[in-house]
Amino acid sequence: MTLTEVKAHITGTVWKITAAVGDSVSEGETVVILESMKMEMPIEAPNDGVVREILVVEGQAVKEGQAVALIEET
Repeated sequence: MTLTEVKAHITGTVWKITAAVGDSVSEGETVVILESMKMEMPIEAPNDGVVREILVVEGQAVKEGQAVALIEET
């Protein structure tokens, strides 16, 4: 089992979590949406897989490079 971290590419606030634990996601599919400087910035799955853990909650501040979810590669 290989777990991949889905990381924030910018500092911001978690605006919406669009995937749930157990969801299958495709590479490039939005997992979390951040709000930064009044803009919505999607954080996408880096590979195909299944969401195993969401590491943030809506409204939480995150830093660039912080993991927001874990995906088990398929």
